[in-house]
Amino acid sequence: MAQAFHISSSTASAISICIAIGALTLPFFMKSLAQGLGLKTKLLSYVTLLLGFYMAWNIGANDVANAMGTSVGSGALTLQQAVLTAAVLEFSGAFLMGTHVTSTMQKGILVAHVFQGNDMLLFAGLLSSLAAAGTWLQVASYYGWPVSTTHCIIGSMVGFGLVYGGPGAVFWSSLARVISSWVISPVIGALVSFLVYKFIRRFVYSAPNPGQAAAATAPIAVFVGVTSISFAAFPLSKTLPLALLQALSCGTAAAFLVNRIIRRQLGHLLLLNLPNPSSTQPHNPAQPKPIGLLTDVAGPKGAQLEIVYGVFGYMQGGTGGAEIVIPHDVLAWGGFGIVAGLTIWGYRVIATIGKKITELTPTRGFAAEFAAASVVLFASKLGLPISATHTLVGAVMGVGFARGLNSVRAETVREIVASWVVTIPVGAFLSVLYTWITTKLLSSFVL
Repeated sequence: MAQAFHISSSTASAISICIAIGALTLPFFMKSLAQGLGLKTKLLSYVTLLLGFYMAWNIGANDVANAMGTSVGSGALTLQQAVLTAAVLEFSGAFLMGTHVTSTMQKGILVAHVFQGNDMLLFAGLLSSLAAAGTWLQVASYYGWPVSTTHCIIGSMVGFGLVYGGPGAVFWSSLARVISSWVISPVIGALVSFLVYKFIRRFVYSAPNPGQAAAATAPIAVFVGVTSISFAAFPLSKTLPLALLQALSCGTAAAFLVNRIIRRQLGHLLLLNLPNPSSTQPHNPAQPKPIGLLTDVAGPKGAQLEIVYGVFGYMQGGTGGAEIVIPHDVLAWGGFGIVAGLTIWGYRVIATIGKKITELTPTRGFAAEFAAASVVLFASKLGLPISATHTLVGAVMGVGFARGLNSVRAETVREIVASWVVTIPVGAFLSVLYTWITTKLLSSFVL
């Protein structure tokens, strides 16, 4: 941590100690800590909150970190800027939208009525599933492996349900969808990012003035992305024409804002109207070379390269039964855990995504992020089993493949894929082990 953030070891230790003290003491000030109930119930609630924090910490260190890896690896954001940006956005997401995910995780994996009348076993199993998923996420984060949090928790809950409730306790369709996503997610992510990056090289790099081409392309990409997200994920109206009009308005506003930022920050270079040095090289006019989408195009140089990287760098952030009510202090508690994990260990997974799979530049980072976001959004709307983590890894591989097979580090990819394959069985094994230990402790505790 000290080396990653360029701070002293004593400062890093102080930050870690403050986070640890906060994690151990803040639950006592939360209204959710079983106020008015017995001491045993309060103690169980305290342990549950600590394990929830542990899981959130590892989500921040792994799942959130891999989302920022392309921005850091491409140089669009520094590590400090990425952590600060993700901290604000992830805390807000956990606090404002966390109930939607908790509802899915509670209802979509285990058949709860199988455990009817055995509430203590169900409590022990779910608590152990949290600990098991957190344990594997921590191991993966230590080695810099970007794994799916969803797969971790599903594997843990499936292991508990299968051993302690039998085959009928598991929604096997959920497990089948997860396994199929191992293939679907990275393949689609790689294909889309490959095409996006080739599109950039064909229509931006080969333009007479790549800087101006990039500045013109950026608002269009933002318009398409924001309009799609606004319409598909956050429709502002139930009426189709009105929802479409509102989405188009959001996309237009975002495109206008990005265009203003680009013109303000890079306008002095755009006004120079510099030619593309690579397009001024001598060539044989008698044998014109057609340029197709898959043609390898020489990139811009000098000031033109500065403009292109600047544009795509800004677009990455430079300068998701009955309703389940989750208390706001619990949502904030989870947000705090996510931010803590991202701060302390997030740099490990960020390094894998941003540096170890393939070399990233602002244009390659943008292609990977744009492709991953588009695939996750539209696949989710179509009901396809998609993992955001696997899609992003596939997208990063895709921009590497666009430059040649040798541009992707096979050893890193093998390690990542192996970690994906063992995630569910390892989570299941740890969950069963932890459940056995927890039931023994709880039986003696209750007695």
